[in-house]
Amino acid sequence: MKKSFIIGFASVFLLLISCKNDQEILSSLADYNNFMEQKGYHFGDQLILPEDVKDHAESIAISFGDKETQSLNINNQFFTFGENKVTFIIKTKSGEVLNQDATINVFTKDPEQNLSYKISAEYPHNQDNFVEGFLMEDSIIYESDGLNGSSQLIKYKLGEIKPLLTEKQAEGIFSEGCAIAGNKIFQLTYQSKIGFVYDKKTLKKIAEFPLPNEMNEGWGLTFDGKNLIASDGTNRLFYLDLDNPSKVIKTIFVGGNREVYNQVNELEFHNGFIYSNLWHRPTILKINPETGETVGKFDFTRITEDNAQNNPENVLNGIAFKGENMVITGKNWAKIYEVEIL
Repeated sequence: MKKSFIIGFASVFLLLISCKNDQEILSSLADYNNFMEQKGYHFGDQLILPEDVKDHAESIAISFGDKETQSLNINNQFFTFGENKVTFIIKTKSGEVLNQDATINVFTKDPEQNLSYKISAEYPHNQDNFVEGFLMEDSIIYESDGLNGSSQLIKYKLGEIKPLLTEKQAEGIFSEGCAIAGNKIFQLTYQSKIGFVYDKKTLKKIAEFPLPNEMNEGWGLTFDGKNLIASDGTNRLFYLDLDNPSKVIKTIFVGGNREVYNQVNELEFHNGFIYSNLWHRPTILKINPETGETVGKFDFTRITEDNAQNNPENVLNGIAFKGENMVITGKNWAKIYEVEIL
């Protein structure tokens, strides 16, 4: 009886020691992950886990939900720019399996260039327009305005407010980004999971298409001469088949050098780069369309403050090009600005 008691006591003691070790491993890993989430990684970096984690681990794997790796190298086979939600799976030498959720942020190695500009011209803009999509061709503005009940696609001359043509949306539609491809205009919707195709000349709707399942919502849209490129409010950009916009050709992730660029919004493709504003920020990014790397950024704080009128929703949200000059506006702004890039 005494012997059984000793054996039982020893088992409980070992179990308590094991539990304590497990908690120490998870605590140490959590502290490490929290520190590195702020500092971030670059492609090619190695995850150097704490010694007390490695000392007690028989194996360590990283799960991404649908895939898993035992490599602790930050490579683009498993990781993307921005936030990577993962789970560390640690099999201890005592046979326990421990799970620790973490966010691994991957940043670009090269800092974004701060791009300079000067205002070269100002034009009137209808303050009633809640701009979601904005583009220009031959001094004609094509604008997609949002909000349920007042969404529309309009066409007007730069420098004038009165529309040449207007196409109103149905009551439940919230219009989003738009893009010209040939003689057609493609337009996204916010949460209706559908897109529209219009005749560019008449603005008459000629087709509808379901948004790809991969996209959370419809935000920005542009055309690179081959594919449509769409954003969905994350740091992802989706290349869509022009003949079948419901089909995703590829996805890239927008990356910054020191921060995660979520809420990528209105898009414009110009001279081999994607330009995008960030929702609720007076910033426009210049993005490498092959890698997603942000190579430059514009700060339009002063222009945005001049037009916000203390309303946080009157944000910068319109990018077009007039020759080599950028043309910008925002939600319910009274002006359109033409800026020369220096």
